[in-house]
Amino acid sequence: MTVVTVSRTDQDIQAAVLDELTFEPRVQPHEIGVTVSEGVVTLTGRVDSYARKWAAERAAHRVPRVRAVANDLTVQIGAGAERPDPDLAAAATHALEWNAFVPVDRIDVSVSHGSVTLHGEVDWEYQRRAAERAVARLAGVRGVSNGLSVRPAARADGHRLAERIVDALARNRATEAERITVRVHGDTVVLGGLVHSMPERAEVERIVWSAPGVREVQNQVAVAPVLR
Repeated sequence: MTVVTVSRTDQDIQAAVLDELTFEPRVQPHEIGVTVSEGVVTLTGRVDSYARKWAAERAAHRVPRVRAVANDLTVQIGAGAERPDPDLAAAATHALEWNAFVPVDRIDVSVSHGSVTLHGEVDWEYQRRAAERAVARLAGVRGVSNGLSVRPAARADGHRLAERIVDALARNRATEAERITVRVHGDTVVLGGLVHSMPERAEVERIVWSAPGVREVQNQVAVAPVLR
C-alpha cells in the first residue's frame, strides 16, 4: 500500500467547518462567521446563549486538520431571556446540586452581569468539567469562568503513575499510544507527541486526567497531518 500525505487547504477546512455547523442542530450557522489561517479556526458573530457558543466551538473541533479554535462569538441574550444575577446564581447552584458528579459543597458560585464564575477545589478533572457544563447550559448565562482547582485526595507515585497512563493509552482505540510521550513530575503530567485530530488530542488528555493523583496536565501534543 502506498502511503501519502493528504493535503488540505485552509479553504477546505473552512468549508468543512461550515458544513459541520450546518449539521449541528444546537447552533444557527447563518449567525456564525468562519475564517481559517494555517489550520486555526476563528469563529465570529453573535449567538443568543453561551450554550450555543460552546456547541459551535465543539463542532469546529470535530473537523479533521483543525489545529485550534479561537471562539470570538459574542453572546447576546434576548430581552425575554435575560435573568437577574441573583436568579442566575440560584439556578447555577441548583444545577450543581442536581449533578451527581459535582461536589457542590466545595464549590462557590458568583454571578456578575450574566457571567458565572466557579471557585473551589475538586478531586478530579471530570468533576471540574462537569461543574462547568452544568452551569454553561443554563438559560441567561453570558459566559463561564471555571476557577476550580484540582486537588487529588490520593498522592501520586510518579513512576507508577506514568506506567498506568501508558497502559491506559494503549487500551484506548481512539488514539495511537506509540505516538504519545508521557513525562511525570510529581503530580504534573507533561504530554508530547502527535495525533491526527483535535478530538483525539482531547481524548488523550481525558485519559490522563482519569489517573489517580493527577493535579495538572500540560498537553503539548501536536496535531499532525492525517496519513492515508
